[in-house]
Amino acid sequence: MKVLVVNAGSSSLKAQLMETTTGEVFANAYCERVGIDGSFMTYKKDGQKTVLNQEMANHKEAFQLFLSYLMSKETGVISSLDEIKAIGHRVVNMGEKYNKSIVVTKEVFEDMKNYIHFAPLHNPGAMSGMSACMELMPSKKNVAVFDTAFHSTMPEKAYMYAIPYELYEENKIRRYGAHGTSHRFIARQVKELVGDLTGKKIISCHIGSGSSICAIKDGKCIDTSMGYTPLAGVVMGTRSGDVDPSIIPAIMEAKGIDANETITLLNKKSGLTGLTGGLSDMRDIDANLDKPKVKLAFDMLVYSIKKYIGAYAAAMNGVDYITFTAGIGEKDEIFREAVCSELEYLGVELDKEKNVAQNKPFGEILEITKPTSKVKVLRIPTDEELMIALDTAELAE
Repeated sequence: MKVLVVNAGSSSLKAQLMETTTGEVFANAYCERVGIDGSFMTYKKDGQKTVLNQEMANHKEAFQLFLSYLMSKETGVISSLDEIKAIGHRVVNMGEKYNKSIVVTKEVFEDMKNYIHFAPLHNPGAMSGMSACMELMPSKKNVAVFDTAFHSTMPEKAYMYAIPYELYEENKIRRYGAHGTSHRFIARQVKELVGDLTGKKIISCHIGSGSSICAIKDGKCIDTSMGYTPLAGVVMGTRSGDVDPSIIPAIMEAKGIDANETITLLNKKSGLTGLTGGLSDMRDIDANLDKPKVKLAFDMLVYSIKKYIGAYAAAMNGVDYITFTAGIGEKDEIFREAVCSELEYLGVELDKEKNVAQNKPFGEILEITKPTSKVKVLRIPTDEELMIALDTAELAE
C-alpha cells in the first residue's frame, strides 16, 4: 500500500511517499520557512535532489507543491492521486485521550483542537498539515500517530509527579514522554532479532538534537526520560534536560525575563549550545574536545545518559539490551564508547573495533559488544516514518 507520511511543523513540512509492504521510499520533500519569506522545498527521488525556491504562504501551498512534484512527468513517481491510499501524520502529544493511532474524522479533528496545549510548539503545525491534506485529498483517510502512544503503558508510579493530585485529575499534568514511535520501532527490531520479548529488558537511547531514554520490559514501555514536555531528561542539543524547577525564578531574576522567556531559554539556548557558547552538532563537539567548555558539555551529556541507564537497569531489575538510535546514537562512535565505558558492572563489554569499524555501512543493525558481553549493545537506525506508515495502512484498510 502506498502511504504518504507527513510531519508538519510550525514553519516546515516533511513528507514522503512509502510502500508499506517493503518500506521503499519513492520520493520525499522537506519544505522549509513555510509562511516566512524565503521559503523553499528540497525534493528527493532516486537519490537525486532538487531544490526549488518558491514562496509557500501556508501548509496547504507546501503540500500542493509536493503533490505537483509527485505527479510531474519529470520528477513524479505516481500518475494519479488514486495511487495514494492514505495519509499518516506525526503528532507529538494530545494528552491521555489520544493514546493510540486514530483515523482523523472531521469530529476527531475538531476535538483535537481542545488538546493543542499539550504540545503548543508542535501541535498547531500538525493540525495545519492535517487540514491541508483533508482539503486537498478529501477522499483519503488521514491517520494521526502520536509520539506519546508507546509510553501509555507506563505504570502510575512512573508517570505521576509528586504534586497535588488534583493537578493530574483536573489538568492531566503528568509524564507523557516523546519519541515513542522511535522507541516502538527499536523494540520491534529487537523482537525480530530475538524472536520474543517476553522477559527481555531493553534500554533504548534515542540520542539526537532531542534525546530520550526509554525502559522497555516485555516489549512495553515502563518509563521514559522526557516528561510533561520534551524539555525533561538528559542533556540535549539546545535543551537543558532535568533541572531544579527553582532555577526558573532565579533565571528570571538574573536575566530580567518572564516565565515564557525562561522556558524558551531552557528549550532553545541551553544544553550543549548553552554550555559551549553555540555548538550543538556532535561533529563540532567531537572536533573540539580539547577545549574545556566543550569537553565539559560532552561529559555532561554522557553522564546524564549513564545515570538514566543505571536507573532503568535498577527499575527493571537488570538489562539485556542497550540500543543506540537517532542521529548521534547511530553515527557517533566516540559518543557510544564514552557512554558504554564503566558499565562493566552491568555486564557490558564493548568491542571498540566493532564500534568504530562497523559505524559503516549505515542503515544496518549492528552489535558492538564482545561475544562474552552479558548485555548486548546494538546500533539500530530508527525509522519512525515506517511505523507511521504501518499504523496508517492498518487503520486505512
